[in-house]
Formats: sequence, structure tokens, C-alpha cells
Amino acid sequence: MPKMKTKSGAAKRFRVRASGSIKRGQAFKRHILTKKTTKNKRHLRGSTAVHDSDMKSVRSMMPYA
Repeated sequence: MPKMKTKSGAAKRFRVRASGSIKRGQAFKRHILTKKTTKNKRHLRGSTAVHDSDMKSVRSMMPYA
């Protein structure tokens, strides 16, 4: 069997932590920032974990992670 390929877009967006959870960046902070409150933009900083309901699809995109 040939090797399975990792989706290159997923490899750029996700990292697997040592605990097995998957880290992702926050969305909604790229543009149209003038109408968003300072508090909203502050809470969108940093990274967060992928939700459990999305874990199966992310793992299928990254078979060797």
C-alpha cells in the first residue's frame, strides 16, 4: 500500500500536543476589526484546542500526527 498523505492545509493549521489534543489558532481576527470590540479582539488572541466534535475530521486529515 502507498503511504497516506497529510493534507498540507491541515499541517499548516494544526499541531498535536503531547496530551493528544490538537491545537488550533483562533478565527475572526484577520480583517474588519474596527467594528469588533477591544474585549472581543483580546479574547481571540492565542490558540485553543479543536472541539471534540471536529476531532475525527482533523485526525483523518493528519493520519501520522
